[in-house]
Amino acid sequence: MHSQPKKTHSRFIILAMITFVLTLATGDRATISVAGPEMQNQLGITSIEIGYLFSVFSWAYVLCMTPAGWIADKFGSKRAMFWGILLWSAITVVMGCVSWITAAVVPMLLVLRFLLGMTESPVGPSSGRIIAAWFPSSERGVAGAIFNSAQYASIAIFTPLMAWLCHEFGWEHVFIVMGFIGIGVALVWLKYFHVPMKHPTINQQELDYIKEGGGLIDLDIKAVNPAAGKKSKASLKDIAQLFKSRMLVGIFIGQYCITAITWFFMTWFPIYLVKERGFSILQAGFMASIPAVCGLVGGIASGFFSDWMLKKTGNLSLARKVPITIGLTLSASMIFCNYVQSEALVIFLMSAAFFGKGFGSLGWAVVADTAPKQIIGTTGGLFNSLGNIAGIVTPLVIGYIISSTGSFQMALVYVGAHGIIAVLSYWIIVGKIQRLELTTETEEKKIENYSH
Repeated sequence: MHSQPKKTHSRFIILAMITFVLTLATGDRATISVAGPEMQNQLGITSIEIGYLFSVFSWAYVLCMTPAGWIADKFGSKRAMFWGILLWSAITVVMGCVSWITAAVVPMLLVLRFLLGMTESPVGPSSGRIIAAWFPSSERGVAGAIFNSAQYASIAIFTPLMAWLCHEFGWEHVFIVMGFIGIGVALVWLKYFHVPMKHPTINQQELDYIKEGGGLIDLDIKAVNPAAGKKSKASLKDIAQLFKSRMLVGIFIGQYCITAITWFFMTWFPIYLVKERGFSILQAGFMASIPAVCGLVGGIASGFFSDWMLKKTGNLSLARKVPITIGLTLSASMIFCNYVQSEALVIFLMSAAFFGKGFGSLGWAVVADTAPKQIIGTTGGLFNSLGNIAGIVTPLVIGYIISSTGSFQMALVYVGAHGIIAVLSYWIIVGKIQRLELTTETEEKKIENYSH
């Protein structure tokens, strides 16, 4: 009697790929946070101008996120992601050459940062679809947490590299090297990424395991081949239903607050260490990686903790809300940096805050749990774009606070308070976490007739 072959683990290779893509994307959008002090010294860029350079990325990112979700739903995640990586990497290379191209450096950088935001926008919605297609519900907490941990891995991996490049060769090389790394990653993605139904190494046992657990294994087949099923298309009525859901509105508010904390660490944190705490650029690069490693540990731990809670309690709402509450309450500890002088204590408190922010960042798992299955890409795009409004607001507010007060003290209070607001949103607004079912026009008419 033949034993049943064991299921393959191709889904984890795919998870590693999307995680590295987000790691790279986060590194590229954070280039100015490392190169910033040197650019300020050499090019005379002010704190407010740096704030706008950080912020303009998010203007484009927010505007393009929902269309990027629609593109991923229509053309499939593979193509949407490939063109995104290739284009944003080329733009990053050009940013390194900007002072050689024009004397109007700040306006040119503003345009390029806007284009960077446009071209990075497919990453979130495409990855949300990939997690929904490749992972059963019971593994989405871990998959979402590992994917989300890329932003911490990025600071841990790329910030020291960028700081070293800036210190040894000048700020221009930060952009040029990061851009060429991205072009290489785009080519690897094109060759090695596949949807579940077409992956060369997946076996039937793994396909069945994913499908039986709620994984949408034919999601991208339907997207690129309408004959394989009804075309994924989000109407304005479908999007309106997302905003009528109190649960999703609460999740969107929570994501805004979480993203505000993320953007502080991705933009102003290295500058805080240089300007407020007296670190050199090289020291700041390496010191910034310590809280990032803690965020990485927190981010991955939360996924395992959340999925363990789900298995133990069978209660999806508790399994997602408890880690979010613990983590985001802890993230407010950065405010205590205002009351300590020791550099070691500052790094300790920032590490605790970053660990907490990682532990509380289960947003993508929650989207995979709640998004209507017909428009997962669009819902993920909307979730990410609304969250990233914080990327417009936070860097600008901090820039103006520093310009008017001459210190980061009120900036830390402003950022830290977002953690508490996110916790309140999940407990007071969200309610039960479950998949939202879209109502069709026929169903809506039936409800209206019944109510009359």
